[in-house]
Parts: sequence; C-alpha cells; structure tokens
Amino acid sequence: SMQSNNDEWTIAMILQQNRPLNSQNVADALQKFSLKKTAVQKGLDALADSGQISFKEYGKQKIYLARQDQFDIPNGEELEEMKKANSKLQEELAEQKKITSEVESEIKGLQSNLTLDEIRSKEARLQSEVQEMEEKLKKLQSGVILVKPEDKKIIEETFSEKTNQWRKRKRMFKELWDNITENSPKDQKEFKEELGLEYDEDVDVNFQPYSEMLASLNKRRKVSR
Repeated sequence: SMQSNNDEWTIAMILQQNRPLNSQNVADALQKFSLKKTAVQKGLDALADSGQISFKEYGKQKIYLARQDQFDIPNGEELEEMKKANSKLQEELAEQKKITSEVESEIKGLQSNLTLDEIRSKEARLQSEVQEMEEKLKKLQSGVILVKPEDKKIIEETFSEKTNQWRKRKRMFKELWDNITENSPKDQKEFKEELGLEYDEDVDVNFQPYSEMLASLNKRRKVSR
C-alpha cells in the first residue's frame, strides 16, 4: 500500500545517517510522524527482506544499518586531503571567531560611550554646578561670615559633649553587658533581641567617624589656643 511505502521511505531516510539502530531507536526518531513501533518493525523487515538495508542479529536483538555499498568510501589519499581541508577550515573558523570577538568588544565599547545628547546634558549640569561653586567662592573671598563665631562655638561644644557622652555610655554598657553575659548559658544575640537592645550597627550608625571628627576638633582647638 501507499502508506506502507511512505513508512519504508521515511525509515530508509533515518538509516541514511549511517549508524547502527535497533527498532526502538528508529521508532523514537520517527515519533513526530506518528509511526507506531509495530509499523516501524514491519517497515524495517520489509526493507531488510528486499535487500535495501542490511541487518545483524545479536540474540533476540536485530540491528539495522544502511547498505554500505551505496556510500563512496574515500581512499587514504582522499582522507589526507579531507584532513588538510578540515584543518584549514578550523584555522579559518578560529580567525573568524577572533574577528567576531574583536567586533563585539568594539560594539560594547561604543555602547558604553555617552551619546551626543547625554554629553550635552552632562556638560550643562556640570556648568551649573561650577557656577554655584564660583558664587559660593566669591562670597567666601569677599569675607562674608557664613557662621557666627559664637554660633560655631556653641555647635562645637554641643557636638563635643554629645560625642563624649556617647563614648562613655558605649563603654558603660559594654562593661555591664560583659558582666551579665560572662557566665550566662544564653546565646548573646538571642538575649539581646529578647531584651529589645539595639547596637549602633543595628541602625546603620558608626561611632568611628564622629570620634575622628572630635579628635580633629580638639586638635584644632589646641592649635588656636
């Protein structure tokens, strides 16, 4: 029948890959054609009986293969030529990959550059900032007092007092906490959370910069005296 001939043609095409296959391999390859394994087996047997394909039996297993006399097998000289051609093609491929990589790198570089509009926008923003700074500089150069000395003194003293209080309280807490937790079996982190305690770092605060500012302030005061 026509359907049977179509099935055999399809199976023969699969075997043109020229590798040994069993009926299950062929059935798997022909799933998209909705061919059932029984139809595949029937087609394989028909092709084998008519001598269009060859097969070997290994126990109960039959292995099918395209007939080898239909393939042109190159001789040693031809194989050597093919190897040389293959080697040349590999070199050309490597060269093309290198060129492609260089072009891609150039494209990335160009993409990371600013466009003309972006450059103009950035230039305008920078010019505006420069103008603001120049105006501020003119005020300072003209002797304008931005902060009164008495206000500055009050601010510095307040800062100094608060920072010293902070340091003292940190030290007092540490001594007290170390005494409480020294022989306690409780996990310190859990105990801290249970009591609702928060360290500076828990609220993203660091004492170090304030301490450095205070040291700098005290140094400046000593020099001015």
